[in-house]
Amino acid sequence: MNQQSLSSRTTNIFDIPISVMSMRETVEYLSEAIRTKCVHQVITANPIIVMAALEDAAYMSVMQQAELIVPDGTGVVWAASRLDKPVAERVAGYDLLHELLREGAPLGWKAYLLGAEPEVIRIAAARIREMYPGIQIVGERDGYFTDDEDREVIADIRAQQPDLLFVARSAKNQEPWIGKYKDELHVPIMMGVGGSFDAIAGKNKRAPELWIRLRLEWLYRLLKEPSRWRRMLALPKFAWLVLRTKRRV
Repeated sequence: MNQQSLSSRTTNIFDIPISVMSMRETVEYLSEAIRTKCVHQVITANPIIVMAALEDAAYMSVMQQAELIVPDGTGVVWAASRLDKPVAERVAGYDLLHELLREGAPLGWKAYLLGAEPEVIRIAAARIREMYPGIQIVGERDGYFTDDEDREVIADIRAQQPDLLFVARSAKNQEPWIGKYKDELHVPIMMGVGGSFDAIAGKNKRAPELWIRLRLEWLYRLLKEPSRWRRMLALPKFAWLVLRTKRRV
């Protein structure tokens, strides 16, 4: 498994290679990565992440060096279609996390949970054990550690040899952190999962299905967390960039 074999399954959106695979194809692809012990950083791309990459060269470098970028946000799916580079479907990070756990449960895959608050990670780990009893949670650590503690965290992850590493830290550092240390960690699947542990633990609720179908999950989150409004300013900027690019094509 290599990047060349994946190139035919991606489309280029603003110099970012976005996977065109469906959820099922993505899970099968990543299952093979686990079987062959092939290191993959998986990034779940939404418009906010794309804009961050376009405005920060270092973040763009992390994106371009990731082994797989899936279209997490409906805005990215819309942009791909609008730019005549359609993807199969939205592959939401929260759903991909669950699909991987579901796939790995009968196979005894090992998972390491890193990030969120101490109580959140404890509850999330317990609930994952209940939902997917075949999954082995080999490590759980909150996300409140300093750069000076990175070596300790890396050593523990390496010692546990997980198949899956889910990292729930702030959007500005979870992808760069994985990108910086992925070769040392050598975990087959490493994925930033944002607020997924909060949702699993019941601290924050995911948008109802109707809101998701109407592509209004972003609005639901904004209504529940008004403090996110500054981040949400990236959405109209992203939409305008897509529309402007479309006119030039």
